[in-house]
Amino acid sequence: MSRRTARPLRHRAAAALACAALVSATLSGCSSDSSDEADSGSAASASTSPGVEVDGTQTAAAVLAADRKAHDADTGEDVSDAVTIALDGDSATVDGEGAEADGSTVTITAAGTYRIGGTLSDGQIVVDAPDATVKLILDGAKVSSSKGAAIAATAVDALVVVLAGGSSNTLSDADSYADDAEVNAALFSAGDLTVGGTGSLTVRGNGDDGITSKDGLVIASGTVTVTAADDAVRGKDYLVVRDGELTVTAGGDGLEADNGDDADAGYVSVAGGTTHVTAKGDGIDAATDLVVTGGRLTVSSGGGSGNEPDDDTSAKGLKAGVIIVPAGGTVSVDAADDAVHSDGAVHFAGATVSAASGDDGVHAEGDLVVDEGTLKVTKASEGLEGFDIAVKGGSVSIVSGDDGINASGGSGSSAQQGGGPGGGGGESAGAYKLTVSGGTLLVDSEGDGLDSNGTAEITGGTVVVNGPQQGGNGALDVNGTFTVSGGTLLAAGSSGMAVAPAEDSPQGWLSATLDSSVPAGTTLHVVDAAGKVVATYVTSKQIQNVVYSSSAIQSGKEYRVYSGGTASAGGTGGLTAKPGTLGSARQVGTARAGEAPAGGGFGGGGGRRG
Repeated sequence: MSRRTARPLRHRAAAALACAALVSATLSGCSSDSSDEADSGSAASASTSPGVEVDGTQTAAAVLAADRKAHDADTGEDVSDAVTIALDGDSATVDGEGAEADGSTVTITAAGTYRIGGTLSDGQIVVDAPDATVKLILDGAKVSSSKGAAIAATAVDALVVVLAGGSSNTLSDADSYADDAEVNAALFSAGDLTVGGTGSLTVRGNGDDGITSKDGLVIASGTVTVTAADDAVRGKDYLVVRDGELTVTAGGDGLEADNGDDADAGYVSVAGGTTHVTAKGDGIDAATDLVVTGGRLTVSSGGGSGNEPDDDTSAKGLKAGVIIVPAGGTVSVDAADDAVHSDGAVHFAGATVSAASGDDGVHAEGDLVVDEGTLKVTKASEGLEGFDIAVKGGSVSIVSGDDGINASGGSGSSAQQGGGPGGGGGESAGAYKLTVSGGTLLVDSEGDGLDSNGTAEITGGTVVVNGPQQGGNGALDVNGTFTVSGGTLLAAGSSGMAVAPAEDSPQGWLSATLDSSVPAGTTLHVVDAAGKVVATYVTSKQIQNVVYSSSAIQSGKEYRVYSGGTASAGGTGGLTAKPGTLGSARQVGTARAGEAPAGGGFGGGGGRRG
């Protein structure tokens, strides 16, 4: 069975037409936020399905195994029979067979290895060798062109560009191209393209793209710096960064693979090396899959999280049409729009990720899964947003101006819930789901902390929510059933929209509205009827309601909340690793486990839905 039930479409208009045409065939999941360079990063999905339906638990290895295998190439430079091409200002000389020079144009017509050095001030190297593999060893080569590409492999099976050890090389192209130009990059290949070696290459794409392959593109090694008027580095079937140091600055997208027609193509893979991306458009845009398994990746898009994205430009950090899997390495994203965005699924599977966004920290139209690794959303409107969100392990921390976590999407299938235990306060509950079964989850939000427009369930792990101070939102907000059967939950915030787990949750819980608001830095203790401190929490902001659940809470028993005393060291988000001591603490609230306080609700509370 295919891992995708729908194929991502590049153009938004095409996607809308395809969805309309295929309704009778029940093909779900046409993408609503496509890879089109002119789409709006702020456009909302009108689809009732979770984007491209794809299994969000897939490993990086599984995703790559289903994708087209990336090519390999020999990037060694020790070639005794290489043809020598010497560039000399406005002319060149060729020593060997397979190439010829005509003024400032060098044309290569046969397979083989060519060593190129010198300066070509206004010329071009053309590769016209159909079905051939051509290796160019750049050894102090500087080529600029006012008429088109610096290197144009217009007919070739595979082009291998090797950067000779200790060499510095520069390619620069024309200031503009015709709208229908096939060759539109400073370094262009109609076939597979590999860049490797141990030297350096600086590419200036003055008229359009920097480096482009119409098949697959592999950055194998070397120090590569690309500045482009539009996209910096673009492959069609795939773009793979295996090693080296890649630095790109783009007026459009930074790294891109744009084949959205073939299910096994259009992917981007970062496996190693150091990659720095600064882009006015998307940092990385994969028509299908985006997989990170190693290396260090830094991305800034749209001017960063402090900027408003252009209405006509997508300015996301990492973007994919099917699935994003950060499985290894270190990733840092600062984006005007979503920092991490998939029309299908996102699976955090081991990478260390830091994300700052002017919109969502992480957005998935379908599954959003955290299995392992570290995810820090340092700035966002909403921290995590997805149709089905599951935190199974790892460490997640979120700072958001609105909701911390929001399980939501299109209209979905919904059923009206009542306002009683496990109900939704009179609001409809969709098919959305939020599940925490392991790891640690820390939320610091000004909107709702944990918000599900469907159901929510905590079965394990540690969850700490430092929720909103204003009464229009709550630390917890669930439209449908909300149960706790394991783990530890502490959610603190305002009391106006206080929501508690369902009355019949398997694990005991309490919800205490304090006698008055307490300020940030206050030490609070949850104490049982025997005077034993079962939990200690230090507030990070002003609060008036505390929800706490752990194996130490017994349903039906009375508990008291005290302010003052001392807190032990360690812990998560203010919840200490061990209970503190009361000392001269004073009582500020009471609660019976399993009962919501007056004005509160079970499993939902009718707060604002994001």
